[in-house]
Amino acid sequence: MAAGYVWFLVLGSVFLCNLIKSLLPSISSFLSKMVQKDAEQESDMRAEIHEMKKEQSSISMMDEFARYARLERKINKMTDKLKTHVKSRTAQQAKMKWVVNIVFYILQAVVMISLIWKYYSDPVTVVPSRWIAPVERLVAFPTGVAGGVGITCWLVVCNKVVTLGLHAFS
Repeated sequence: MAAGYVWFLVLGSVFLCNLIKSLLPSISSFLSKMVQKDAEQESDMRAEIHEMKKEQSSISMMDEFARYARLERKINKMTDKLKTHVKSRTAQQAKMKWVVNIVFYILQAVVMISLIWKYYSDPVTVVPSRWIAPVERLVAFPTGVAGGVGITCWLVVCNKVVTLGLHAFS
């Protein structure tokens, strides 16, 4: 039988992975903000557009049509520039989210595979055979020990319990 701490190690790693998984959107947003310093430029553009619109509202369209039209073109040009800037930033945020998710899932797979590899032949715990009689071989996989709970079954059970527990708190 595996050391007595294996069940706790598996439960802890599954809990940590699920907790990090629920925080992935926040992590990717934080990393996007760290990488992108364009938010100040966008707020400056918005402020400039707001100032131009305020100036435009003070101009009489009938009396000073040329000035009004020139300001209107400036506003449109700045608005288009802001839109392309925002689209670019949004695309970069989506890319960052995708990269963070891929890295997380790769690390999670490495952790789970390493746990299975290390504790492949040892049951996590042994329970009376009659408790799991109809599915004893499935539960004992890959150990083959009668009444044993294999690491793969324990990972599945821990993952489901932790997911339900975290879902209940969120």
